[in-house]
Formats: sequence, structure tokens, C-alpha cells
Amino acid sequence: MSDTRFDVLGIGNAIVDVLAKTNEAFLIQEGLTKGSMRLIDEAEAERLYANMGPASEVSGGCAGNTVSGVASFGGRAAFIGRVKDDTLGKVFRHDINAFGVTYSTPPAPNGLATARSMILITPDGERTMNTFLGASTELTPAEIDADLIAASAITYLEGYLWDPPHAKDAFLKAAEIAHGAGRKVALTLSDSFCVDRFRDEFLKLIEDKTIDIVFANEAEAHALAQTADYETAQSFLKERTELAVITRGENGAEAMRNGEYALAPASKVNDIQDLTGAGDLFAAGFLYGLAKGYDLKVCLTLGNIAAAEVIAHVGARPQTSLKNLAEQAGLKLS
Repeated sequence: MSDTRFDVLGIGNAIVDVLAKTNEAFLIQEGLTKGSMRLIDEAEAERLYANMGPASEVSGGCAGNTVSGVASFGGRAAFIGRVKDDTLGKVFRHDINAFGVTYSTPPAPNGLATARSMILITPDGERTMNTFLGASTELTPAEIDADLIAASAITYLEGYLWDPPHAKDAFLKAAEIAHGAGRKVALTLSDSFCVDRFRDEFLKLIEDKTIDIVFANEAEAHALAQTADYETAQSFLKERTELAVITRGENGAEAMRNGEYALAPASKVNDIQDLTGAGDLFAAGFLYGLAKGYDLKVCLTLGNIAAAEVIAHVGARPQTSLKNLAEQAGLKLS
């Protein structure tokens, strides 16, 4: 895709991930269900943070993770999301900029505090998430930078943010600007529970061609198609989207576009440490490849390489250059 300043622009929750290794006893003590994700208020966020052990803080959020992965491939990435002008807001801005992502959304002087997700990781690599969405939910159309979107080959929207009414308006404004500039718009369904809540609205976005590219895992595909049969869910997406991408865990990933089909096996991971961000980083590799004009099989392979890297360590951002890993796998990137 020519004449662009950015390959991928992400719009989503601007969250600071607070990551800590813990044990089963702490989860029991706090009354937490291992592997769950719960939304909490600011007071609970402060209380849990005080009780946690040593932690690391890194800019997170689904779309933020994805654009950081794009940057690690050597791509040109940007992000739009709302933080407050507070300590964690400064952490988010510094961290995502340090990854090479352009982030210029002005911090909010008032309103809710910057979002944060306390991610407790047990020795088996399972993550238990406690998320305060805070300022990220107050994103409005006024924060949508039209010039930034028009300059981006692909605008990537995070399904998790499809809830607050102003954020919905921001998404629709971004999609309109992108299409007006001849660009593509992608949506990640984010979570099967998210699909259950917003299925009709997501389908309308797809059927109205507001969305060109849809990312789903198997559970999300089943939820969108309302079927337990995978082939039925696959056909449901294929028939409705310009480009559908489905991740299938250890069974790899597949993409379908206008009668074209591609499948790529999952990359090998010797020691899974933390599943946080696997889908986000898969999307990073795929979107980077798509923006650069690679064929679907290469795009899928890049996605699998990125997902394998991120689950081999704690945290949802790459710790090794994804460009180097791709080239080590025999893929020559531009």
C-alpha cells in the first residue's frame, strides 16, 4: 500500500499492564479465580496493587500491543487511545514511544485515572487479570486524528473498546476517514464474551462494510456464527468479510479472501511462560505483512512467529526483534 506514513494505526484501550509472578495461595487469599478476567473499580485497583508482590509496568492494551509488534518488525506504527495526565499516563506514553510507536493523543487533564490491568501469573503460565479501564473508556471522536488515519495503510480497531457510546462514535469516525482516504479497516473481536454482548453490532459493522478485515480465534468465530461446528463458523466469516483471519492455537492460523485460502502451522514454542498478548502479536505480524503487500501465507507465518515470541516470556510486548526472528526463519523483509 503506497503513499502512507504508517503501516498500521491502532485504536483501543490505553492500559498499563502491571505484571507480577504469584502463586495459587495468593489467588485464594484474594478470592480470585485463576485464568479469569474481571473488571474492577479504581479503589479495588489501588487495594490489589498494594497487596501484590514486585511487579513490572509496561504499556499494554490489545491494540497497543499489536502496534508495538508492528514496530518490532520494522514497520511504521501509530496509536490513538486516552490516558489521564497522571503517573501511569506518563508511563504509558513513554513506554509505547520507546517501542517506536507514534503516540500523540493529548492526556486528559481530568476524569478517570489511566487504565491499568494487574496481571497475576502463576507458575503454569496462566494469567489472572484484574482490569480497571479508567480513562481509556472516555475516548471521544474529538481524539480521532484525521490526518493520522488518512496516512495509515490499515486502521486496527479493538473490539474490547466497543462499549462506551463515545468510543463507538470514535470508531465509526475513524473508519469513515480511513475509507475516504482509500485505506483498510480491521477489527479484532477480542473475546468471545465481547462477541456475545455485541454480536449484532459487530455483524452490522461487517455487513455494512465498515470493517474490511476481521480477526477471530476459534471461540470468537463460534460465538459470532452462533454454532459449535467449526466449518460452519469458518464459512460464516468467509461469506461476509473481505478478509477473515482465524487463529487456531496449536493448529496454526488461516486466512480467507475472495476465494483465496491460506493456512500456516503454529511456530514451535519450547517453554510457554505467559499467554498474554498472543493474539495481539499474531495480528501485528499479519497486519505488517498485509501492509507490505506480502501474500496471505507469509502474513500468517509472520503472525505465528510473533505470537510464539511473546508467549515464551512474561509480558505482552516482544523482547526480541521480530524482524530478526522473521529473517532467521528465512523471510526477507523489506
